[in-house]
Amino acid sequence: MSTDTLTNEHVFNRIKSQFEKSIHSVTEPWGLLTLNVDPSRIIDILTFLRDDTELQFILLTDLCGVHWPDDKEKFEVVYHVHSLIHNFRIRIKARIAGDTPHIKSVVGVYPTANWMERETYDFYGIHFDGHPNLRRILNVDEMTIFPLRKEYPLEDNTRLDKNDDMFGR
Repeated sequence: MSTDTLTNEHVFNRIKSQFEKSIHSVTEPWGLLTLNVDPSRIIDILTFLRDDTELQFILLTDLCGVHWPDDKEKFEVVYHVHSLIHNFRIRIKARIAGDTPHIKSVVGVYPTANWMERETYDFYGIHFDGHPNLRRILNVDEMTIFPLRKEYPLEDNTRLDKNDDMFGR
């Protein structure tokens, strides 16, 4: 297949042929094919994307977390993968329930996920089962909270050096 014929529809149909029951939803915000998938199948889906001889999504460009405090499935892990051969990107999302979220590590599929999973753990508290060295990477080891969770006030009301007039309040 030539690079100009690879489309969102074709890529989706290729993935759907293997994982139809594992795909919860499909969107195309700003033209980017985005699949919300079953988190228990994340290894299988990403391995397929990497190893498929036609698609060749061989590069994980980003892995990050999202916290949705008001939803049943409070956390989401987002994977951006790139086919360098076709210059084509897709986004895979996996929603996870619970206050102590767990998902399988994809370091075995994409070694570049190593530090990205550590950073996501450090800021959101998402545990990547099977990660070779899951520990904090940017915050101190003694820290007991995960700072990017939406569980904390946005401002420190104990500070006396703030002048609300400067902030239009």
